[in-house]
Amino acid sequence: MAEAAANEFGQVRVLHSQIAITPRGSYRDGLEEHLRVTRDHARRVQERLRELDGAGSPLQAFVAFTERLIEQPLSSSTVPFDLPRGSGGEEKVLKQAKDAYAAAAFEIAAYTALERLAIGVDDRQTAALAASIRRDEQRMLDRILRELPALSDAVVAADIEDETAYAIRETGAVDFARLTADDVKEGAAEVADEIEQMAHANGAGAGRAAQQARMVPGVAQLENCSRG
Repeated sequence: MAEAAANEFGQVRVLHSQIAITPRGSYRDGLEEHLRVTRDHARRVQERLRELDGAGSPLQAFVAFTERLIEQPLSSSTVPFDLPRGSGGEEKVLKQAKDAYAAAAFEIAAYTALERLAIGVDDRQTAALAASIRRDEQRMLDRILRELPALSDAVVAADIEDETAYAIRETGAVDFARLTADDVKEGAAEVADEIEQMAHANGAGAGRAAQQARMVPGVAQLENCSRG
């Protein structure tokens, strides 16, 4: 079970990196859905580990550590530095799809074995958990297999016909960075609005205070950003 938890944690990190370089579309949707499913797998395996191991074990430190890490959001820092510099996006996505297929196949094998082992020791709860996760991995395996022809065609179009469809601006990492920037703009707009409301409510004295507030480094830039 500890190995299963470690595998799920590793898959969360791998899926983050795959989403980071994958543009929006059917395959990206599948990766994002499988990331949500894999996080759920990790939590369920960890819960079962607690039940089997009991409180106070050194294993609990590992469980708590992985719980913190599986919640980490997608970071723009996970996008490979060579992608913005030119071609090869389609080929990288195809390669990672093949890696994802292999990872799903490994998970199926691992949970098949875990299910049989659990049945052998009459641990029906662990066996049911393993069977449930195995079915999820089989669905992901089937989905990747359906996506591979289109991903392969995209590589041919880019390399042979010079018709690239890969857009770095639509990758997961860039989308995450854009959402983060939108949150910053929203916060800046709220600060600017509060300054204006204070000035109108309290007259010239507050207006002077607002003028002074804008002189504080960063406040004016935030206000201008929100209005621009």
